Amino acid sequence: MSLLICMQLTDYSAFFSNKDTPASIVLGVSHRHGFLVCMDYINTLFLIGALLLCASILASSLSSKLGIPLLLVFLIIGMVAGEEGLGGIAFDNTNTAFMIGSLALAIILLDGGMRTKVENFRVGLWPALSMASVGVIVSAGLTGALTAWLLDLHWLQGLLLGAIVGSTDAAAVFSLLQGKGLNLKQRVGATLEIESGSNDPMAIFLTITLVEMLSSGQEHFSWNFLLLLVQQFGLGGLCGIAGGLLLVWLVNRVKLATGLYPLLITSGAILVFAATNSIGGSGFLAIYLTGLILGNRRVHNLQNILHVQDGMAWLSQIGMFLMLGLLVTPSEMLVIALPAVGVALFLILVARPLAVLICLAPFAFNWRERLFISWVGLRGAVPIILAIFPLLAGLEQAQTLFNIAFVVVLVSLVLQGSSLPLAARLCRVEIPPQPAPLQRTSLDIAVDGDYEVMIYQLQDANWCVGVALRQLKMPADTRIAAVFRGSHLLHPTGSTRLALNDVLCILGRPQDLPALSKLFSKAHTPSYLENRRFFGDFILEGDAQLGAVAQFYGFVVPETLADMSLAGLFRREFGGHPVVGDRIEWEGHTWVVAAIDNDQILKVGLKLSTDTDKPPLGFL
Repeated sequence: MSLLICMQLTDYSAFFSNKDTPASIVLGVSHRHGFLVCMDYINTLFLIGALLLCASILASSLSSKLGIPLLLVFLIIGMVAGEEGLGGIAFDNTNTAFMIGSLALAIILLDGGMRTKVENFRVGLWPALSMASVGVIVSAGLTGALTAWLLDLHWLQGLLLGAIVGSTDAAAVFSLLQGKGLNLKQRVGATLEIESGSNDPMAIFLTITLVEMLSSGQEHFSWNFLLLLVQQFGLGGLCGIAGGLLLVWLVNRVKLATGLYPLLITSGAILVFAATNSIGGSGFLAIYLTGLILGNRRVHNLQNILHVQDGMAWLSQIGMFLMLGLLVTPSEMLVIALPAVGVALFLILVARPLAVLICLAPFAFNWRERLFISWVGLRGAVPIILAIFPLLAGLEQAQTLFNIAFVVVLVSLVLQGSSLPLAARLCRVEIPPQPAPLQRTSLDIAVDGDYEVMIYQLQDANWCVGVALRQLKMPADTRIAAVFRGSHLLHPTGSTRLALNDVLCILGRPQDLPALSKLFSKAHTPSYLENRRFFGDFILEGDAQLGAVAQFYGFVVPETLADMSLAGLFRREFGGHPVVGDRIEWEGHTWVVAAIDNDQILKVGLKLSTDTDKPPLGFL
């Protein structure tokens, strides 16, 4: 669409500058006619763009019903509206596609970083970095070797395709994990999120390096390869951290209208992205780290900023996938569909699992977690954007590489994206979701502090229904500001009894959120994740000694383990970073981590074996 605008403006500019055209015509009828025609084209493009955007948003409601990944819906709508689809829109401007795609991906990474909690880095940083570096190289090498053999390409061309499709996509991972409502074990979810946000620099670096080698006729890697790699990651990390801290300082000190804070953060983060790229660093890594710092520091109006940022991230995803759908020519993909599907299946079933097996070998992941991480090697917009590099460089076989990359993305979204909930359930990497408020709104613009308004609606499962307000044991410095019953605002007193479907507006701080949510909210939990079924019938203290537990429940433990605590048993099995949902089979029973605080196990669930002859004796 941007191409059409540029073409039309270019045509009229040439017409107006034609020396052979009489001045009276240029200054008279033709000038007015050209302006009206140009405005007509622009209005038409606005109409088409708005129509595609509305269609994509409305079609998103069908995604969950049909089990189709949402990003695939956007991509298909773009293809249907494209040159060979019903819309017939001709768009082949790779420069525009690359510029818009890079900007959209930067905004998506910023949003993903702001929603990644820093505590996830304790359990997922090193595994994720291993997969974001070594994993990308392994996936790219294996996929490249197969591609070169399958399509009879030069080994560097095959490796280039491997680099293009070698990284998981942040937009796809963030969108599908959040959109499917999956509540994954912290070790698994953190690894996937950090990997997808940090592996793009490696894929981009490999792609650019290989494009330059093919353009110059070079056939061997040099030591400059490692120096450039350190430069990309080093400058990207330093600029991202510095930019994030600077933005936090700026937002907390400048007084602006509420709606300007999200724009300040977005523009500042894009400035960090562009500046890092200009000095030879990885802008994508920098903007992800900028978002990470912003989301984990005390920032004025953070909750409202996140609401706006969420909308901007959705707009970026929709626009990017629509544009990439318009860019592709489906008939050209049909020619290489069979080998391209073969490459996609090899990447999904062989290359990615081997990379995960190698990279996660030193870390405490069980085989089910490794299997799920292998399956969530989602490919999305990044491979398609990277496939534009060979087109811009005019390389031989560039169009073939682009078409193969597009097919790989389609197969990944269809096969992996649509099966995520089933894969999570089969691999047992889900944990019961935590209750949460319907909405949170910051008050720190008007109040000196980090107070928020948290809104809850009572359901029949809430134990506080029918309870008087004075009987509630709420955290200190929290208040029920208002109670709505239907459309009526009540004036709550200590004797007011809560009723079904009441809406409560509560003032509190973020650290009070877990306690308040347990009081007033109820998570929608699948039957197989219900607390009693997941954690077991008994919840024990983490510091309970194994000898005392064994005596109480009627089994024997070795004397060497009698003084060890339940928390110590799990640390021995999982290292220093256990997470909720970790489980072991010991003495014929199942033991599950039920609560954690700063890597300290507070509660352990016990699920007694059904074939034991000794009945439980009680609680500890």
